[in-house]
Amino acid sequence: MLGLSVAGCGGDDPRAATIPASDASAVSGEITVFAAASLTAAFTEIGDAFVTEHPDATVTFNFAGSSALVTQIGEGAPADVFASADWSNMDRLTDAGLHASEPVAFANNVAEIIVEAGNPQGITGVADLENEDLIVVLCAPEVPCGRYAAQIFENADVAVTPKSFEENVRAVVTKVSLGEADAGIVYRTDVTAAGDDADGVEIPLDVNVVAQYPIAITAEGSNPSGAQAFIDFVVSEQGHKILDAYGFVAP
Repeated sequence: MLGLSVAGCGGDDPRAATIPASDASAVSGEITVFAAASLTAAFTEIGDAFVTEHPDATVTFNFAGSSALVTQIGEGAPADVFASADWSNMDRLTDAGLHASEPVAFANNVAEIIVEAGNPQGITGVADLENEDLIVVLCAPEVPCGRYAAQIFENADVAVTPKSFEENVRAVVTKVSLGEADAGIVYRTDVTAAGDDADGVEIPLDVNVVAQYPIAITAEGSNPSGAQAFIDFVVSEQGHKILDAYGFVAP
């Protein structure tokens, strides 16, 4: 596994902060969490653990590309919490005044090449993705994983022409896992979550990026105390243990 402590990989942001503790005894009601698609597996488990600890609360998730989620929140979609796969889209939220708490970084991730199970094309690195005979799919450029992929290709000085751009990282995983594509750029955590359905090829840290995930309470949410409690849980020791199990590491 790749370490994330190497400087100069890009994507990191120093704006981690301490979120004040919520009143656990007052946690109740529905909490709607808008979260980056790459958080699907980890946050689903975190949501289950949170509800076990706070049985009077329920958690509803909306997983999608971070850029799409910010657009939805800006258009009035009900959300109590926003968790982004990058700072750029969190900045879009805060610049528009759509936040009720200062964002805090809660996890780091790195990119990885996802390939079909068994790696039948024998892909060994980013340069192999230049092969026009390969079916390579990427996230759309406005989605964090798409922007990270472009940065990796620039760092590695390779030119990759994808066969399609997908709306989020889960769509890339699905196409490769089903054999509809030979390879794509996703997060290491997505390869882990795919299990036996796909394999991964590590990207060297000197050309890779470090994706930092921030989280914040939204301004128009209906359950700010529940939102605070959920964020407290995400950044707690228990939350980090779950994130770690899926390949995320503390920022």
